[in-house]
Amino acid sequence: MRSVIEFWKGFKLLPSAWLLLVQLFILILSVYINDSISYQIFTWLLGVLALLIIAKVIRQTPTYTVLGLTFVTGAFLLSFLMLIGFHSITLQVFTHCFEAAAYFCAAYGLIRYMFADRYLTKDELFAAGAVFTLISWGFAFLYSICQLLVPQSFQNPNHVADYQTWLDLLFLSFSLQSATGLSDLMPVAPAARVIAMLQMFCGVMYFALIVSRLVALQYIKIRPKE
Repeated sequence: MRSVIEFWKGFKLLPSAWLLLVQLFILILSVYINDSISYQIFTWLLGVLALLIIAKVIRQTPTYTVLGLTFVTGAFLLSFLMLIGFHSITLQVFTHCFEAAAYFCAAYGLIRYMFADRYLTKDELFAAGAVFTLISWGFAFLYSICQLLVPQSFQNPNHVADYQTWLDLLFLSFSLQSATGLSDLMPVAPAARVIAMLQMFCGVMYFALIVSRLVALQYIKIRPKE
């Protein structure tokens, strides 16, 4: 029991762990698609919570704090306008631009944080998971921007429409980021293919750099003292 309490106290001090937990909860919640106002408000509040944790992550990591907080503030304000009924294409594009920039900025800050440490701790493990989800979410926003500007950017045999759902775009992003290629969603527009190729590159570099860094930190931690 004491170890559980100590773990919980340490967990509360890890913003990357909370960020990962909130994103996974949002992901699970996306299964229950609902058009009611209460559901939209609840999902928006969860998105705001994620943005607030991102702001905390940005402030605690050696990244561009002012620029990152500007992206977070812009994403918060623009998403609020969408919540109260403004749904123009231009507003959606700018909202997703700020959201993508905030997520990528937080991912960059966490990467620099992991590379600054000399030993592997549980914070690095949570940060590695958070970086993966941050990059996946960021690219999903880019895919959404792409299809807003160029309708029918993606081809889906199960959903023939000009615009694919957010869950489909997020599934594509996770598939490319993890290099599994399980998505039935196919980018057909040139811009969508370029974004997909960039994410494939980021996915490969994630495993090559981040995972190898964690292995190296673990080796340094457990190797015998010279």
